[in-house]
Amino acid sequence: MFSQLKSRFGSGLAVGIIGMIAIWLIGLVILPQLLMVDYSLRPNLLPADIGGPEDVYSLTNYETLFSNKIHLAIFFKTIWSSVLVTSLTLVVSYPIAFYLAKVATPQKAALCLLLLIIPFWINEILRTFSWYIILAYKGPLNALLLGVGIIDRPIRFLSGDGGVLIGMVYAYILFMIFPIYNAIESLDTNQIKAARNLGAGWIRTHWRVVIPHAKPGIATGCIMTFMLAAGSYAVPALLGSPGSRWFTQIIYNWFFEGGDWNQGAAYAFLLLVICIGFIALVMRVFKVGLGDIAK
Repeated sequence: MFSQLKSRFGSGLAVGIIGMIAIWLIGLVILPQLLMVDYSLRPNLLPADIGGPEDVYSLTNYETLFSNKIHLAIFFKTIWSSVLVTSLTLVVSYPIAFYLAKVATPQKAALCLLLLIIPFWINEILRTFSWYIILAYKGPLNALLLGVGIIDRPIRFLSGDGGVLIGMVYAYILFMIFPIYNAIESLDTNQIKAARNLGAGWIRTHWRVVIPHAKPGIATGCIMTFMLAAGSYAVPALLGSPGSRWFTQIIYNWFFEGGDWNQGAAYAFLLLVICIGFIALVMRVFKVGLGDIAK
């Protein structure tokens, strides 16, 4: 990496870039995670007792999750729901990415990208509130469905996890579209035409030609979407019902309402471990490496 930067920018600038990357990784990624692990292994004590005989390392904070059936159920529900959000976002994003990369003219593609990006200029909380209004019991969606006669009475979209899933797919769709779009755009269109001329249908063409080429983009999109969904707080807090809590809400409660940073750190670290495991699983399923994802 250094040699590539040196040949492109010179020794001085290459050292500066590597230095800034190192500062960012150490100061904002590695050290906070190490501090979180340290907190998670220690008991929640009064300031006067920190460093005393009771301040010893143990796995008690981790055992709390596995002994609390409610928190454990929410933990697994969050992981499963994040996988579902990732799958739904992939299903929605793949056709859009392919259309933008290979079907639309440059002018139409630019217009569609602009229409996709403009809503994200608005704060995420405001965008989530807009979905809260749309999905409300007396909101415009129910009014529309009642007006055209599809339903006889309003539907409570926000009574379960449905509103959370819709809000998350919308909130993170760009993180799936852009990696897939970049991967498909580099595919030679002649390969698609050749497959079609040889008699392959659209499904077989995508399965055998487009998707294998777009694997790094799909893997990147899935990783980003899953991690954002699993770590989301605003969307489930605003669109979720009281019975559809997200694991991040429990972590927030431990930190800021319960005042137990040690327990919250243990919960947060377990969520981080699951996210890292998901990254490894996606890389294995799609048979891609970090270098492929970085491209």
